Amino acid sequence: MNKFLKLAIVLMVAACGGGNSQAPRNLDNACALAREKPQYYSAMKRTQQRWGIPVHVQMATIHQESKFIGDARTPFRFALGVIPLGRQSSAYGYSQALDATWDDYREATGRRGAKRDRIQDATDFMGWYMAGSSEKLGISKSDARNQYLAYHEGRTGFANGSHNSQTWLLAVADKVDARAQLYRAQLSSCRR
Repeated sequence: MNKFLKLAIVLMVAACGGGNSQAPRNLDNACALAREKPQYYSAMKRTQQRWGIPVHVQMATIHQESKFIGDARTPFRFALGVIPLGRQSSAYGYSQALDATWDDYREATGRRGAKRDRIQDATDFMGWYMAGSSEKLGISKSDARNQYLAYHEGRTGFANGSHNSQTWLLAVADKVDARAQLYRAQLSSCRR
């Protein structure tokens, strides 16, 4: 095999495995997650201090949106089952923020260099968005279920009740809430 071809193959394989996008090993234990990825926990604590969104609400939402995978994207859509039409949406990163909403965040906060695949930026975005939902919609910052619904549907969709006719989404929001409560209990016991 040609020397350059071997080098190209090695570089391609190395490029696939790099980065900090890998999910923590135990997504069901907030204490284990915080120990394995202390930078995640630190980012969420900073967001809690800045925006008032509890760590367990952030954790549960990120779990639902990306399973803590930094470069997560929505699946591709296909016509006739084989012709690729692009991704389902522009959602990307830990927080699965859409392009337009991410741009709004960067404009509003002056954080022009923020990236969706950087945990510090993703949690700050989530805090900014949820704090805005609290202010504009009256949703408690610790109400994981309704914060998730407003996050998923957008504030206008939530205000219009678009989520009420989507039983699958209501079930997902219930799961987010249950996970948030699990994480809250775990975090209170592992702090000792």
